[in-house]
Amino acid sequence: MFRKTAGEELVDLLIEWGVDHVYGMPGDSINSIIEPLRKAQDKIKFIQVRHEEAGALAAASYAKLTGKLGVCMAIAGPGAIHLLNGLYDAKLDQAPVLAITGQIESDLIGTGFFQEVNLERMFDDVAVYNQRIMSAEQLPAVVNQAIRMAYTKKGVSVLTIPDDIQKFEVDAKARITTSSFTMPELFPQKHDLEKATSALNKAEKPVILAGKGAKDARESLLAFAEHIGAPIVLTLPAKGIIPDEHPLCIGGLGLIGTKPSYEAMKNADTLIMVGTSYPFTGFLPDKAKTIHIDTDPAQIGKRYPTDIGLAGNADKTLKWLTQNIEKHTDRSFLEHHQELMKKWEEKLHNQENDTSIPIKPQRVMYAVQQVAHDDAILSVDVGNVTVWTARHFRMTNQRFILSSWLATLGCGLPGAIAGQIAYPNKQVFAICGDGGFGMTMNDFVTAVKYNLPIIVVVLNNHKIAMIKFEQEVMGNIEFGTELTNPNFAKYAEACGGIGYRVEKLEELMPAFEKAVKQNKPCIIDVIVDVNEAPMPAKITFAQAAGYTKHMLKELFEEGKIDLPPL
Repeated sequence: MFRKTAGEELVDLLIEWGVDHVYGMPGDSINSIIEPLRKAQDKIKFIQVRHEEAGALAAASYAKLTGKLGVCMAIAGPGAIHLLNGLYDAKLDQAPVLAITGQIESDLIGTGFFQEVNLERMFDDVAVYNQRIMSAEQLPAVVNQAIRMAYTKKGVSVLTIPDDIQKFEVDAKARITTSSFTMPELFPQKHDLEKATSALNKAEKPVILAGKGAKDARESLLAFAEHIGAPIVLTLPAKGIIPDEHPLCIGGLGLIGTKPSYEAMKNADTLIMVGTSYPFTGFLPDKAKTIHIDTDPAQIGKRYPTDIGLAGNADKTLKWLTQNIEKHTDRSFLEHHQELMKKWEEKLHNQENDTSIPIKPQRVMYAVQQVAHDDAILSVDVGNVTVWTARHFRMTNQRFILSSWLATLGCGLPGAIAGQIAYPNKQVFAICGDGGFGMTMNDFVTAVKYNLPIIVVVLNNHKIAMIKFEQEVMGNIEFGTELTNPNFAKYAEACGGIGYRVEKLEELMPAFEKAVKQNKPCIIDVIVDVNEAPMPAKITFAQAAGYTKHMLKELFEEGKIDLPPL
């Protein structure tokens, strides 16, 4: 009678759960899993990455984009350690991910053997489920539970499988459980809804702050906002939930937000938070009645004082509220901020039309806007590039992903790889700074190897520019921010892709127009103005004072201001 090995059983269970690809790098302690993956290539693909961190970041991005399980794999020791950054990204952004790692043989654990690391302890903080497989018979039930936990807890599950156990046969009487999960549908309690109704009926200056928890509630969110005459402010992870140019949208919040959203929050008498636990509470109203809608009751009131909590699904809760509260006829608060938004947009358009050299980053985002399809995927890295994309790319129906809570440099390229695998017929852009791209650029060859026609846009200023700006705002002279970069266009060609180097304004649009017509991975390397600072919408006195202090220090150091005699 044929019996499957634990490695074969694992692969079959992944297929049963609907997993169609795994990111990883082969190695000695997982070769007994790699072999069944090879045999099942018609059902599940193994995507070989050049660094396990990129594999984990890609798995997290795939989960963020699709809601489906992202899976990554690594050997014991160094490979497993490399996964951690991407797994923490998944944990903090609540993305369902399964990490499978090898381990030295069972009877060697605890002896200090080659590449031995206590993986259960190492993964304990990042994981919602973290188990070492103790026997082949145990594996089916544990795999099912790991995947079920990743989905239901929206987090990371880790399975550590010793090398010898992967090879053992699974007994026919092994514990078998179900390869499925079920989620509850939450709706707020009646007395909470009644309190919210009363508060909303009295609201004169309501503002909505929508987070990624509202991503499946576009129509109900817009209908609710229209009903109460409230402008909608979006958190960064929620960008694209409603179109950026919708009349009810007044942009983002915080240092990368808009001035109209800052003003709306300052003047609001009622704040409705939908699917967000916004961390930068200094940008929220000082005194406002606050209603917080979230499917996770633990998030309600976690970071900001909440008067009324509505633990429920955003779509159904907003529909109920719209049907049960009075329609607001006074639109003056909304209309005032709509007028402010028109002036803000005019300011942004002027920046995007700046023709000076070096090329302004805002001008690059305008170029992306011109060629991006309505359903394109944008994987955005961390740094100044996040600011330029958030402010200057106007989302319609595109998808936008980034490392939101961890904000890890290097997420842009792995996210684009995952995006192209998830949606092979859509345009996919990685929008990166030179610092972020340099972190994971070796995996551009992964895109080449698997014929993934992603377009990588590198805003190249030879600086870790956001840190330069932060140092200057503190009143310090910048230090440690200089980058020595290769020609990224030539690098693309060396990898087998296509590269475009843009130094002059007249080269910008032709490069983008050519790139989107190619069916190969491309890098557009744009030299941008290093001195273009991502100024916040509202500059505080402390920021202005710090920047002035920095300028004075520079002038003294350069000898352009004489020190008074002692």
